Amino acid sequence: MRIGRRRFLVLSLGAAAFGRAHASEPLWAALRSGEAIAVLRHAAAPGSGDPPGFRLGDCSTQRNLSEEGRAQSRAIGDLLRANGISSAAVYSSQWCRCLETARLLGIGDVVPLELLNSFFGDSSAAEQRTEALLAWLRAQRFGGPVVLVTHQVNITGLTGEVPESGEMTIARIPEAGPVQVIGQVAAPA
Repeated sequence: MRIGRRRFLVLSLGAAAFGRAHASEPLWAALRSGEAIAVLRHAAAPGSGDPPGFRLGDCSTQRNLSEEGRAQSRAIGDLLRANGISSAAVYSSQWCRCLETARLLGIGDVVPLELLNSFFGDSSAAEQRTEALLAWLRAQRFGGPVVLVTHQVNITGLTGEVPESGEMTIARIPEAGPVQVIGQVAAPA
């Protein structure tokens, strides 16, 4: 965790539904306008990593969302809508738990993006994969809300943050220099 950075935290869907916390409004405004992006760790999926021999195209070989994770994904979509984001460009890792999280948000068509795939099993790829994702992000002109659904290692590589399942890291992607984290949004309970 970086010291001295101002952080915003939305604690639950209930808080959003009964009026947005004043301190979090700049975060949501930055996300709504496309000034910042949301980088979301997939929702709750029991375990860690994937079983030996897993295959991307075969969900039966992967670690997948639990029922809690499915409910969490829908609640994250509700939280986004409660804060003025009913539609967004949604990109996802090709892992089934990420794709399902992204679809259950219900805020836009999901585009699988290889750059968001996990490098959990190959830490030597972290720097190169993170730089490739950052270059891709800098080349985009989204013009509105963007949600990337990916894995903890990818988010940590990009932002330095270590999110929990279903947690969003909200960040600005400057043309040069490091990614600027402006806040985190906890997964709805």
